[in-house]
Parts: sequence; C-alpha cells; structure tokens
Amino acid sequence: MQTVTIKNLTKKFGSTVAIDNLSLNIEKGKITGLIGADGAGKTTLLRTIIGLLLPSEGEIDVLGFNPETQKNELNQHIGYMPQKFGLYEDLTVIENLNLYADLKGVNISGNSNFEECNARQKKYGILPMHSDQISTCVALEKMLEFTSLAPFQDRLAGALSGGMKQKLGLACTLLGNPEFLLLDEPSVGVDPISRRDLMKMVRNMISPETTVLWSTAYLDEAHSFDTAVVLDKGKVIYEGKPHDLAPTPQEFENKVIDLMGGYNKEESLIAKNYDYKAPDVELTVEADNLEKRYGNFYAVKNNTFKIKKGEIFGLLGPNGAGKSTSFKMMCGLAKPTSGTARIMGIDIIKHPAKARSNLGYMAQKFSLYGSLTVRQNLNFFALVYGISILKRKAKVDEIIEVFGLKEYEKCPAEELPLGLKQRLSMAAALIHNPPVLFLDEPTSGVDVLTRRDFWNHITSLAKKGVTILVTTHFMDEAEFCDRISLFYKGQTIAIGTPEELKQKAGANDMETAFINLIKESEVDK
Repeated sequence: MQTVTIKNLTKKFGSTVAIDNLSLNIEKGKITGLIGADGAGKTTLLRTIIGLLLPSEGEIDVLGFNPETQKNELNQHIGYMPQKFGLYEDLTVIENLNLYADLKGVNISGNSNFEECNARQKKYGILPMHSDQISTCVALEKMLEFTSLAPFQDRLAGALSGGMKQKLGLACTLLGNPEFLLLDEPSVGVDPISRRDLMKMVRNMISPETTVLWSTAYLDEAHSFDTAVVLDKGKVIYEGKPHDLAPTPQEFENKVIDLMGGYNKEESLIAKNYDYKAPDVELTVEADNLEKRYGNFYAVKNNTFKIKKGEIFGLLGPNGAGKSTSFKMMCGLAKPTSGTARIMGIDIIKHPAKARSNLGYMAQKFSLYGSLTVRQNLNFFALVYGISILKRKAKVDEIIEVFGLKEYEKCPAEELPLGLKQRLSMAAALIHNPPVLFLDEPTSGVDVLTRRDFWNHITSLAKKGVTILVTTHFMDEAEFCDRISLFYKGQTIAIGTPEELKQKAGANDMETAFINLIKESEVDK
C-alpha cells in the first residue's frame, strides 16, 4: 500500500526545472531516506507533496488526498518539519509544546476533548475536524522523557543548544501522531549522540503504520532506513533498499557518489591562488585559560591549547559543549570572563582589530546578508577585508567559479538552499587570504560531494601553511585533523591525534571514540 503516488511531476521556477518529470511511490509504514546534492530538488519535492508548492505538471496523491485541492484536509494527517522549524525562541519549551498542541488540536494534559480541540482549531483559522479525525492525546511526560527536555521545560527555546532545538522541533512535529511524517534534514548541525537520539525518538514514538520521508545529508543515516531515494537534477536516479546498493555505510556513500557522477579530486584552485605571506611565528593560535561564565554557569572553563602553523586542529563535542562560545571569544566577538587568546602572537583582548585582521571566520549560523545577492555579499566582504578595487572583481569571479556559485550569483543569499549558503559563507571567510581560518561547522547541511570539495580546499590550504581551527559533527571529517580537542560541558576532556583518541577510547572509528569518551567523562564525574 502506498502513502504517496507521484506521476510525471514537474516543478518549474521560471526557466529553472527543479523537479523533472518525476514518478515515485512511497510505501506506507516505511522510513524512506531522500538523498541528493544541493539543489537536487529535495526540499521542492517535500513542499510539493504537502501542497506548499503547486506542481507545474503531473499528479500527486497523498493518503488519498490531492494536495493541490485538498491541502487543509491533508494537513490534519501529516507532520512536517522544515529545515528551519518555526520554534518561538521567546517562548519556553513547555510553551512551545502547548502552542503546537493547540494548533494541532491535541490535548497534552491527559484527555482529548472534541469540543475543546475544535475551539482551538477555529481560533487559529484551521478547518474544524470531524469526531473521527480528532488527534489522539499525547502524554506530556512521555514527550519530555523521550526528548530529554524535562529538566529544561522552563528554558526559553532561544537558549537551547542546536541539538535540543532539533529535539523540541521534532517533538512539536510528532504531536497528534501524524500518519505521514516529513522531515527536511532534521539532523543538520547535530552531534552524533543527538542524531542517535533523534532517530530513536522517531522510531519509538510513531506507530507501525506511520510513513516517514526523511531528507538527510548523512549517508550513514540514510543507510539505516527501509528505502533510499536518490535525486539528481530533479530526477530519481535510485529507488530501493540501501543494502541492495551496498552492505556497509561507507560503501553506500561511495555508490551514491558514483550515481551522482563520481568525485574526481582535483587541485584546489583556492589553495593554488592563495596569495598571502606565510607567518613567521610557529604558534599561530593560542588559547590561554579561556573562561566564559554566565552567573554560576560555565559555558567554557579553563580552555587551553596551542596550534602550530599549517595545522588542522579539530574542536569536537556535543551540541552545547561550548565550541562556538570558544570560537567567539578567540576572535573577539565575545569577551572572556577570564583568560585570553592570541592570533599570530597578538592578544585578542588588548589588540582585537589587529588580531582579527589575520583571521577568516565562518560562523555556525549563516551570517551573511540575506537581501544581497551572492555576488553582492562577496563584493561587500572583499571591500571590508581591504581587497583593492583593481583586484576585487577578479577575486570575486575566482571565488564564484571555484565554489560553484556561478548559477546563483544573482540570487539573494536568503533564497539559497542550506548547502549553498554554507558554500557562500566559507567563500566569504577566505576571500582575503588570511593566515588563520576559524571554520565553525563549515559542512553542516552540505551534500557529500561538496563536503569532499570543502575538505580538499581545507587540507590543501593547510599544506601551504594556513592554520585551521574547525568544528564538525561528521566524524569521518575528524580523521582529516592533525589533532583534536574533545570538548564536553565547557572543558577539554581529551586531546590528541585521531589515532590517539581512538586508541584511548578502544574504538575503530571516530564516531565510536566520540561517544565512548563522552560516556567515560560522565562516569568519571
């Protein structure tokens, strides 16, 4: 039995074909992974399936409804979590849950009441439900237990870590026990432990009859699903069981890459044309007992490390461990409670502007100007970083070409898919050829081909003497680091090469090492 039947679907935006004569069946009661490169059409397909976008051509049937003409009726049977889920950051965890319960006509305090639910629906302008459509009640205690948010239910959503926000967003999406759950990259920017928690939440909180369509950039995640659908340029290039394509996650990733045209590692043009004077100092980045305290809470405590010229230094840790806070202190965006940092030997507290001039910083959250186009953003940052007017156009042209942004150079940054936003952010961070790069989750939400390209640039830059401090939640990427500091609850709990950390944790891979060392740290306390 099918939850979704799609026949000859085409979706155009002007002259751009986002979905190209696509036909697809999504089986009831299964978890289907949706995979594809940035711009392959994944988000467009999800939005068209639920009626947020109208097809240019073709037919869609979802749970017996036509999403184009019966969108309101269909909404009562689905749960949709977009890439940017609409949590209200000035509301607490429990207030967000109550709000979404009201919107879905769900009583999370114990009993479903048909009249009360329909009153709530009317208040928010939603069509009233029939008695046989009433959402089942959800026990609040069960929801908070599965999300591990019970101790934080009075905390503002805006104050939650990235992983906790995703758990709360997923909890709100699951309210009402939807028959069809659509998740658009719910695990982007989430650490390995939280990713496993999200997967566990979905598997444990849905009924056996619930269908899940899960878009993901993590191919090890997709390998665990019942079905995989690989999109390329708006077309389905593979549909079937992941294990039929390859028995292991790594082999699956390689097979998907082959289907998408393969990856040919080429010389990094960014590194080749990186015009900068190699630093004379041996230690280019130093953190000296950095601390950041909010009242009695330590976001970062006694953070000390030294990074050599040309070294790739990884800062790993769960969401909320203090990685981004450390980054902000080290580049002068947040003032330490105590301690200091030095960039190229320059104290960031005493001489912030001089220290920052040696630094390229890519923030975890997209921090460019959404209303400006890709080219306008790059022109602006080239100007800010002091690139002369004679060199500016050539430099921007080069960056646009190398990062595959030519097709999007006139597009406002806010309209780019998440992966392309990451490309643009990284391009802006290194446009002035700084000797030190701080990259805070540079590949978050980026497809597997672009990730390999990013790391080709990163490792090639390091070979030229550029120092790189990087955070990542892709544990295979951690293998590219020369050394790693594992961060947990604001403190370094282990430091060493990837091999040293794996040996210390008794693990064969970095993901297992990450999880084991975090658990050992909890036991030690």
